[in-house]
Amino acid sequence: MTRFEKNPRHGTNAVEVRGLVKHYGATKALDGVDLDVREGTVLGVLGPNGAGKTTLVRCLSTLITPDAGHATVAGYDVVKQPRQLRRTIGLTGQYASVDEKLSGRENLYMIGRLLDLSRKEARRRADEMLERFSLTDAAKRPAMQYSGGMRRRLDLAASMIGQPAVLYLDEPTTGLDPRTRNEVWDEVQRMVAEGATVLLTTQYMEEAEQLASELTVIDHGKVIAQGAVNELKAKVGGRTLQIRPVDRDQLPAMTRALTDAGLDALSPHLPGTGATAVPDEGMLYVPILSDEQLTAVVGLLAARGFGIADIGTHLPSLDEVFLAITGQKTDAAPTQYETTVNDNAQEVAV
Repeated sequence: MTRFEKNPRHGTNAVEVRGLVKHYGATKALDGVDLDVREGTVLGVLGPNGAGKTTLVRCLSTLITPDAGHATVAGYDVVKQPRQLRRTIGLTGQYASVDEKLSGRENLYMIGRLLDLSRKEARRRADEMLERFSLTDAAKRPAMQYSGGMRRRLDLAASMIGQPAVLYLDEPTTGLDPRTRNEVWDEVQRMVAEGATVLLTTQYMEEAEQLASELTVIDHGKVIAQGAVNELKAKVGGRTLQIRPVDRDQLPAMTRALTDAGLDALSPHLPGTGATAVPDEGMLYVPILSDEQLTAVVGLLAARGFGIADIGTHLPSLDEVFLAITGQKTDAAPTQYETTVNDNAQEVAV
C-alpha cells in the first residue's frame, strides 16, 4: 500500500466518529461525539472556547487516546491502527510547530523525508509549498528569524507537503493577515478539488462559510447541531422576505394588509438577527416558511396596488446561527497582521 492510499475496506466517509468520550480528570472534554466527514469535502467544526474541538482533533490524529467510543479515519481505527493512520493524515494545530534552527526549506524537506518521499520529491514538494505560501524569498533563513505569520504559513505548508488524504486544520488562520488567510483558503480548496478531505475547526464564521460544505457545532463536549450551512440557517431563523416600497409612507398600510390576510409582517425589526442588527426602517420584513407563502405575499401586495421598489430574501448569518445555538458570540475575523507566537507549540502528527 502506498503512502497515502486509503484502506481498501474504506467507504464513502473519510472520517466516522461514534460515541467518542475523553476525560481530563473530572472534566468530560468529549461527551459521546458522533460525526461523519464525507470524502472530498470540508466539515467545519464550530464551538466556543473549551467546547472540545481541539480534543476531538487530537483524538482523531492519535495524539491522545479516547476513553470510550470508536473512530476511523480513511478506514483505519484511530486506536488500533495508529501507525497506518498517521501516514494518511496531515495536522496543523493552533500554534506553529517548526524547528527553529532549521531553515524553511530544511523544515519542509525533513517532513517530506519523514513521510518517505524520495530526496528529489521531498525537495520538489518543499520548493512548491514555499512558493504557494509566499516563503520562497525566506527559504534559506532559519525559522527563528521568521515572523509569527511566516511561521504559521510554514507550519501549514508542512502539514500539506505529503498530500494527505485527510487534513486536520485546528483554527488554522489564527494570527494570519487577510492576504495570507486567503492563500490558505485557496490551498485548502485546491487540495479538496484534488480529492483530499478536511476537518476544520474554527471560530471565524467567514472561514466556515468560505470552506465548509457541512457544519457540526460542539458545546461542552457534545454535538448540539449538524447540517449544511443553509440547513442550520433555516433551523435558526428561516427565511425573511425583505420588501422596500416605492413610497415609504405605505409601510403601515402594507403591514395591515398582510396582517388582515393572516400573514406575519414585521417592521422595522428583522427576525433572527440578534441584538447587533440595525434594521432598515424603510423596509418591511415578512417571515417566510415556504415558496408558496412568498408568492402569496407578493401577489397580495400587487393586487392591492402597492408599489415595490426592491424585494429579496434573507437567511441569518452564521454568526447569528452560532449565537442562537450556543448563546455565545464568535471571534471576529482577523483584520491585521499579527506576529505573536505561542512558544508552547503543539505536537504535529507526521
